[in-house]
Amino acid sequence: MISGRRLVVTGSVALVAAVAIAFGLEGQARSRTTQSGARLTVKALSTHADRVSGGDVLVGITVPGEANGSKPLAVTLNGRDVSAAFPMTKDGTVVGLVEGLSLGRNTLVVQGSAWGVPSATLVLTNYPSAGPIISGPRIQPFVCQTDTFKLPDGSLLGPALDADCTIAPRVQHVYMPVGGKEFKALPTTTALPADVSMTTTIAGVTVPFVVRVETGSMNRGVYQNVILHDPTKDPAPTPFSPPPGWNRKLIAFHGTGCPGGWYRQGAIFGVNPLEPKRVAEGYALFTNSLNHPSNSCNAFLAGETTMMGKEHFIETFGVPLATISMGTSGGAYTSLQVGDAFPGLLDGALITATFPDALSIALAGMDARLLARYFGRPDTSDLNEAQRVAISGYAGWQAFIDAAKQSQRTDPVSGRVDLDGYGSAVWNDAVPPALRYHPTTNPKGARPTVFDVARNIYGVDPVTGFALRPFDNVGVQYGLKALADGTITVKQFLDLNAHIGGFDHDSNYTASRTTGDAGAIKRAYQSGVTLGGGGGLRSMPVIDVGWYRERERYHYQWFHFAVRDRMRRQNGHADNHVMWRGSMPPERAWTTIDQWVTAIAEDRSARSAAQKVLAHKPTSAVDGCFGDPKEGSESVFRAEPQTFSSRPDSSCNTEFPSYSFARNVAGGPLDANVLKCQLKPIEPRDYRVTFTSAELQRLRAIFPGGVCDFSKPGVNQVPVVTWASFGPSPDNLVFDVTRQSRQLSRAGTR
Repeated sequence: MISGRRLVVTGSVALVAAVAIAFGLEGQARSRTTQSGARLTVKALSTHADRVSGGDVLVGITVPGEANGSKPLAVTLNGRDVSAAFPMTKDGTVVGLVEGLSLGRNTLVVQGSAWGVPSATLVLTNYPSAGPIISGPRIQPFVCQTDTFKLPDGSLLGPALDADCTIAPRVQHVYMPVGGKEFKALPTTTALPADVSMTTTIAGVTVPFVVRVETGSMNRGVYQNVILHDPTKDPAPTPFSPPPGWNRKLIAFHGTGCPGGWYRQGAIFGVNPLEPKRVAEGYALFTNSLNHPSNSCNAFLAGETTMMGKEHFIETFGVPLATISMGTSGGAYTSLQVGDAFPGLLDGALITATFPDALSIALAGMDARLLARYFGRPDTSDLNEAQRVAISGYAGWQAFIDAAKQSQRTDPVSGRVDLDGYGSAVWNDAVPPALRYHPTTNPKGARPTVFDVARNIYGVDPVTGFALRPFDNVGVQYGLKALADGTITVKQFLDLNAHIGGFDHDSNYTASRTTGDAGAIKRAYQSGVTLGGGGGLRSMPVIDVGWYRERERYHYQWFHFAVRDRMRRQNGHADNHVMWRGSMPPERAWTTIDQWVTAIAEDRSARSAAQKVLAHKPTSAVDGCFGDPKEGSESVFRAEPQTFSSRPDSSCNTEFPSYSFARNVAGGPLDANVLKCQLKPIEPRDYRVTFTSAELQRLRAIFPGGVCDFSKPGVNQVPVVTWASFGPSPDNLVFDVTRQSRQLSRAGTR
């Protein structure tokens, strides 16, 4: 159990309603309905009934309408009487925090004899707070970093208690002094310092600006919960008596980055959950070191961690009205992927420097790196820089090279000599060199790639023991658009595709193209490791904001439009996705997303979640861009649909032209989500150029199986499986890598 909280009870109808909406009535058990319509309803409220963690769970019970306070409930947990947790109320609804769950299966039984209805049984499956629940077996090795993790008062968490990086939870309080900009440690919890400032929340409540910071371990990461709380007069928080300064809204913080995000706990969050402005307004915030991709570049693991973190928050403070996710770069795609794969966990996302997912960056980087290698061949001297840039799709040569360098997150071999500035096998210093993979000196070592850190999803190659890879370039006609536009000749097009090659499992170049593993590709879609857009993103607001400069680094605009296109393809529209480009006034986006999710949460109508999102879209939630601000003034907002174009065909595109990428130039969709294309026979009429018979013969020799048919879905391109499991939870189990390993082992002995 995460903490030793005592049993707490309430009869709050609002609480039941709020949590039931948040979790879609998951984990619900009902007794058989009588002729009069009377029945018992039992719900796991703080999480799904099959995914409880830490030994406690918030449960709601609704009894028949004729119930009254004179008929107490009789409830047992594994045969043990826990009725005291559920005192009857006049409205027939009660919520209780049940503690003491055993690991594994637990049975909660509510007797219905007092009202002449059958009993109701709810099965609860409890997992350790150290996990895992749905992310599969532990990825090893794993380096604990609690001994270097700093608490708000500057002290360190200290050494971990076990191999799961467990630490005892602790609570510290900090305060904002009058006129100050940084928090100070609260000297004592019995009296407030003389210089403490006051804050008035957006709910109109004025309280001392004192913040409770709870730090603990969860799912092998370090978590923190941050909330206004005055320990000198406020009681200890419970789900039914939260701090008076909390405005009932919750912010999920995600970090940044990805390269180096493997095999470690992390000693920082990548963002500061003690965010003064939001805390002063009464928002609570929660995060975990495994929600920072620079510590852990595995968005499915981040989803599991967010699920566990929100459960613990609810069981500590109560049910939030709405949960807004925030993230930049790696934190942006984590917000999107968690929101899509786990509907209801997040209610809205405010993101900047956006990507669809880490995989999209990696795969685009692999295409670009193959092109960069080809351009370095002596026999490509007839291709000038403009032609090479056109084949790449990027805004310019440097933008193309920056994209190619992102292949580093797929390259496990350290010290590789390749592109200028290319850094293979990116490691954080916390991971000892002795643990790191090398093909000759340490072939059993940990491999620093986005594939290997998610091996539980991709599966394992039975020959190498490495993660299977979804990269595939069979049938891809690199430079197809450049050929059609007349930028390159037929000979240049044929030479390029004849010699582009591929990669092996160590990211070494190969003369032949790469065939991705079909199972790994399917599971990438199912898990949401490649963002689908048709799960939770169907019914949650997304506001994508930020500055865009195509020639600087690799935060290209096409990634933002790829997110929108994935949502549009899956859902038929992307009206719940708003894009603002340029130098935006910082509070504008926050005010808009907060207004949006609040209105949705307060809508108790029978409309679907997707309908509510569109019904409550604020008038300010329209596409547009902000021009360069003049000195001493704010940017001027220009409202117009944001479109993917490098032409000056709109006001915003004139200032913010957006460019393409190699697979798009090859005929692939803007959403960049066809991991392996279906093939079609070569048809001369499909090309805007005329081939000679010799050229056509060579083209067919280059592509003996045919070329990509991007008018069709990709091979094994399936929707995301929401609330999926990769073990140990058997509920909604998609794939069990342990079972796969056993099957492969048995097959190898036959």
